[in-house]
Amino acid sequence: MIRIAIYGVGLIGGSLALCFKGKPGFTVTGHSPNPASVEKYLKRGVVDRATTDFAEAAAGADFIFLCVPVGKLEEYLARLYELPLKEGCIITDVGSTKKGIVAAADRLAATKRGPVFIGGHPMAGKEKSGVEAATGHLFENAFYVLTPGRSATAADVRRLAALLEHTRAQIVELDADTHDRIVGAVSHLPHIIAVALVNLVAACNEDNGMYRLLAAGGFRDITRIASSDPVIWRDILLSNRDVLLPLLSDWNREIAGFIRLLEQGDGEGIAERFARAGAFRGQLPERRKGVLASMFDIYVDVTDEPGIIGKIATRLGERQINLSNIQIMENRLDVPGVLRLSFREERDMLRAAEALKEMGCSVHF
Repeated sequence: MIRIAIYGVGLIGGSLALCFKGKPGFTVTGHSPNPASVEKYLKRGVVDRATTDFAEAAAGADFIFLCVPVGKLEEYLARLYELPLKEGCIITDVGSTKKGIVAAADRLAATKRGPVFIGGHPMAGKEKSGVEAATGHLFENAFYVLTPGRSATAADVRRLAALLEHTRAQIVELDADTHDRIVGAVSHLPHIIAVALVNLVAACNEDNGMYRLLAAGGFRDITRIASSDPVIWRDILLSNRDVLLPLLSDWNREIAGFIRLLEQGDGEGIAERFARAGAFRGQLPERRKGVLASMFDIYVDVTDEPGIIGKIATRLGERQINLSNIQIMENRLDVPGVLRLSFREERDMLRAAEALKEMGCSVHF
């Protein structure tokens, strides 16, 4: 029996639990210090067991996932190192910064013999948070980065990677510093820019309410990450500030470049900037989840029959539901096929789910 403990069964922790729960030979235990949360985990059937007792959750665990906010990771890790964990136990986390937690694990490993630590970052998410938004499809076709600490051997990494095959994510191994520099540029900096842009427009709106009225549509789409959880992002940005400060200086230079082009009326220079950006963006993979959450996605298990995709698209068209993208995902052993349907608006996603359920389709969020 493989025992898995998950501390913090929210969107990410709950989705991991759903990837493992029900598999032969697996048992999943969830932990929260809040009794109401424990009751919710059990009521929703996300885990096999749940407890508010920190030590009880870890007892006998082969794998422990820390899915708590970045600001609490080191505290939880230190508490785990004080427990008599099962020999060979692997501890991992899901935080979006890795250098700090890997360094903390290395310090703990240097002072006492204990568990193995391998940092982890599943690069997938949703607009919504909490266990209510958890789904076993969340990580499918996404990158899942592993950043081993000094206590981990190659065999340990293979063990964790084998377990994570149940998420259907693509496992990538990086050192913690490289991970944080990349994610700082492609996720953390865009969040800062989105927040600054929204706050700029909000300030303009104080003098003229038309800013808010006309900011619907495209502006709302490109700044949706500005609605991210303030406390979670406070901790993420502070934990990666050594990466972000130089990036923000680079960003200021980019903006200063645009200022000069506009001051000089340099249309060719402006066009060149757009062309260069468009060329690089065109090389970005379209059919893989990235660190920034997709818009609004649902997953549909489809039977292996001719014309099924056309029937689904026709049904959505009949209901005048605007479908942004459709992806045929890799066939799996347990399901003939899965479609990922993407929408720009939540209401379209919800209407599509209802329409497809009426067709008898199995729909997952």
